Amino acid sequence: MTNPRHDTASAYMYWARTRSNAQFNLASSGIRNLPLSALQTRLDDLELTGPGDYGYQPLQKLLAARYGVDPGWIVAATGASMANHLAMAAVVEPGDEVLIEQPTYELLLNVAQYLGAKIIRFDRRFDNAFRLEPTEIQRAVTRQTRLIVLTNLHNPSGVLIEQSTLREIGEIAHSVGARVLVDEVYLDLAFQRPQRSSIHLGKQFIVTSSLTKAYGLSGLRCGWIFAEPELAQRMWRLNDIFAATPVHLADQLSVVALERLPEIAAQTCRLLEANRALLKQFLDSRSHASHGDLSFIWPAFGTIVFPRLLGGDVDSFCNRLREKYETSVVPGSFFEMPQHFRIGVGGETAMVAEGLKRLSAALDELSS
Repeated sequence: MTNPRHDTASAYMYWARTRSNAQFNLASSGIRNLPLSALQTRLDDLELTGPGDYGYQPLQKLLAARYGVDPGWIVAATGASMANHLAMAAVVEPGDEVLIEQPTYELLLNVAQYLGAKIIRFDRRFDNAFRLEPTEIQRAVTRQTRLIVLTNLHNPSGVLIEQSTLREIGEIAHSVGARVLVDEVYLDLAFQRPQRSSIHLGKQFIVTSSLTKAYGLSGLRCGWIFAEPELAQRMWRLNDIFAATPVHLADQLSVVALERLPEIAAQTCRLLEANRALLKQFLDSRSHASHGDLSFIWPAFGTIVFPRLLGGDVDSFCNRLREKYETSVVPGSFFEMPQHFRIGVGGETAMVAEGLKRLSAALDELSS
């Protein structure tokens, strides 16, 4: 019998590492990477080695204060990807039912597959603006369901799940003894209308996030999980196997980053305001009758959008875009929607403007 763990790999991550880079990168979903100098710290203020207990206390306290969560509910993790792995591994046994939205971020499916879960899908449909319908989950859930997995903001569409919808899903999960995992790695990008973490909706919720997508701090690998204390302790002990001792320098720099986060967030907000205006102008022009080659759902927040190409093969188009126009977007096949592609506008504004210009030229060529 084939062991699913031996066959598990991420086609998307392989593509992202080997094929997504381009001079004009519209494939990245996060804010452009900040330089170390943005943290305004000195080497003399840092130490290589720190305490070896569970959680670096200055970091735990800052996260607790920012998100209104008791420190005992916080588990540190190496980025949101490891946070999702730890969260699922602490809850899911081989053969357990795990409900996962469709479309979704591929690595969430990969982890559930790796853990031997029985994966059941529920739809977030383009023709319904990618809204999450609790009735879809109610139809799919059973007494064997152990976990319901969501992304908020939704990846790949960027659509927000409202608190009322999350509360209803939490009640469905509670009725069958399941938990709800919400990946909130993009949620802090809702600067115009800050959102409260879904961890405050009940003990059945588990939340993962990081400093990567909204703040350009990918290199710190500062991720975390919010979960009730008993479950949090289980995750800490699992992390002894997966990651053991954290990188103390990264913990210290994450503290510095959190102390400077209001300033960093203000810079991000200004960048997004300019870039989203460019993106909306581009999408409106391509969906207008004069072109009519794209259809899209406009998300209220964030760096990403997931338009549908109305004619032609998306994979071929993305390859042509990269090779001839030196511009990259993410093919929708990585999100199980092959007629779509994902655009990210978290880069420097001049680069985004030129990338969208080249994307428009590639669409013109496709329709000629």
